[in-house]
Amino acid sequence: MFDRIETLRMAKAMTNHAAERQRIVARNIANADTPGYAAADVRGFTESYRSDPARFQMRATDPRHMSDPGWVVSRTQFVEDATGASPNGNAVSIEDEMVKMADVKREQDLALAVYRNGLDILRTSLGRRA
Repeated sequence: MFDRIETLRMAKAMTNHAAERQRIVARNIANADTPGYAAADVRGFTESYRSDPARFQMRATDPRHMSDPGWVVSRTQFVEDATGASPNGNAVSIEDEMVKMADVKREQDLALAVYRNGLDILRTSLGRRA
């Protein structure tokens, strides 16, 4: 039932995107001293959320098959950061990664707010208090 409500689907996709980005930023920080490691990031949510629906369309050969689940983590595209490399070839800047972590926290808070508001609207439409 709830998987057909676009607002809740988008909130779930936002949460998945923030979780994937947090994982990538944590990996960048963990490899801050690894020689030759290039920092990575994930494309922005607005660029990745249903950016090309025809490209990722699932084919249902039977009417009982499930429909396209929407945005999933496997569709994310990684981009390399263009920060300067240190003498050992490492391109991780701890300061930049900390800024990204704060941005991820903001993304997670936004996803939670969208989800809560969607549930409030659903409760109100059912005649219950929000």
